Amino acid sequence: LGDVYKRQLQRSSLPKQSVAGEASFESLLQQKLLKFSNHAAKRLEQRGIELGSGQLDQISSAVDKAAAKGSKESLILMKDLAFIVSVPNRTVVTAMDGNSIKDNVFTQIDSAIVIS
Repeated sequence: LGDVYKRQLQRSSLPKQSVAGEASFESLLQQKLLKFSNHAAKRLEQRGIELGSGQLDQISSAVDKAAAKGSKESLILMKDLAFIVSVPNRTVVTAMDGNSIKDNVFTQIDSAIVIS
C-alpha cells in the first residue's frame, strides 16, 4: 500500500488517552479518519490506483457531506474513479477505475457525490 495508507493505519494505533467524561483523542481521530476495507485496499492495488493526500481529503469531505444528509452508503465519483463508501463507518468499501466503472450498475447506495 502507498505511504498515505500506511500513515493512516499507523494513526489508528495511537494510544488511547482520555479524561473521565471526555472523548479520547483516538476516538475523535477515528470519527474523521477515512478507512479502507480489505476489499477496497486490494482493488486499489489491483487496479493501480494511488491516492494522494489531497484526494483523500476530497473523499473525506464528500463523506462529511453525505453524513450531514443522513446517507448510509454513497457512491463517490472523482474524475475517472468511483468509490462506494459506508458513511457511518467512514469506510471505503470498494474502489473502481474508469474501465471498471463502464457498464456497471451501482446498487445498494442511497446517495451519489461528484467531486470535480
